[in-house]
Amino acid sequence: MPKFVALLRGINVGKAKRIPMADLRALLTGLGYTGVATLLNSGNAVFQAAAGASATHAGKISAAIAEELKLEVPVVVKSAKELATIISENPLHADTADYPRLLVAFVQDAKSLTDLRTIASLVVPPERFAVGSNVAYLHCAQGILESKAAVAMLGRAGRMATSRNLATVVKLAALVKAIG
Repeated sequence: MPKFVALLRGINVGKAKRIPMADLRALLTGLGYTGVATLLNSGNAVFQAAAGASATHAGKISAAIAEELKLEVPVVVKSAKELATIISENPLHADTADYPRLLVAFVQDAKSLTDLRTIASLVVPPERFAVGSNVAYLHCAQGILESKAAVAMLGRAGRMATSRNLATVVKLAALVKAIG
């Protein structure tokens, strides 16, 4: 059965848009997904589905969150294969110690990467930035909080994206392999 990763944007950051991970797991299970597991408390879930495209699952999950939890939450879903490709195609190779400073901005529709391209003008060396076929990558050598490009990626320029650091992305890939 195909495996997927669901990435929710902007939940459990501050006091707004709170979703306990137990509620997210129950919601996904209620939608008929199996092997549901969550990672951390920031809206990362993995699941199996009998059929369906990533975008279909994203819409279904977002609609269920709106209906059942009364929250408008953008959701990006990637298949296990897409996630593996995103990791392997990362052009900003970094040591494992740098994974927390390497942001991966996920979008559901590749057309949404256009807004993220504007971040390039904010990158200050030794920062590095690249746009792939489905995601954008930003290595914040001096730290995420010190980077104007990261602030833009996590804010207005990245409004159609949800970002995770590479350490989390690698953990999600391991969790995907562990389910089912």
